[in-house]
Order: sequence, then structure tokens, then C-alpha cells
Amino acid sequence: MQAAPPVRATAIPSFSTALRAVESLLMSSGQRTARRNAWTSVLEDRRRAKDRVETQRVIDQSLSIRP
Repeated sequence: MQAAPPVRATAIPSFSTALRAVESLLMSSGQRTARRNAWTSVLEDRRRAKDRVETQRVIDQSLSIRP
């Protein structure tokens, strides 16, 4: 009976990790920072828009409940 060969556990990088690796090869540091800042701004704008919609929904509901 032969012993099983040792198993090497290598974590498979996530898509975002792989994308960052490619990004670091293709772009300078300043461009990477600018892109990340822009994406953070997009996500923050989306969050604020979602909050505005939710706030408007609550206001509309409260106005429709009052006699």
C-alpha cells in the first residue's frame, strides 16, 4: 500500500483579488488610487440615493396615514 502524496492547500484568489493584481500591473499607483476613490464615490452615491428613496417612502406613508 502506497502512502498518499502530501496535499498542498493553495487558496484560490477571489475575482477581486485577481483583478487588483492585474490592475497593479497595468496602472501606476496614482491611477489605481484615483480609480478606487471614484468607485468609493459611486458606492456612496448609490447608498445616499437608496436612503433618499427610503426616506421619501416613509414620508409618503406617514402623510397617507394622517386623516
